[in-house]
Amino acid sequence: MQKHLKRLNGTVSNAIYEIALDEDGVGVVEIILILVVLISLVVIFKKQVTQIVKDILNKAASDAKGI
Repeated sequence: MQKHLKRLNGTVSNAIYEIALDEDGVGVVEIILILVVLISLVVIFKKQVTQIVKDILNKAASDAKGI
């Protein structure tokens, strides 16, 4: 019985170790974190971003009238 438990313990330890070394999901996590940061910045600076976009569009519209 103890022999089987030791083998099972070794198998579980190896599986946990392999999962810890697996880096396939790291890219996805990094992209999600970058998106969270960007969305947070937009939410925090919503008024400023909105004003910048309006200024750019107004500038483009006034320059287009001059053409």
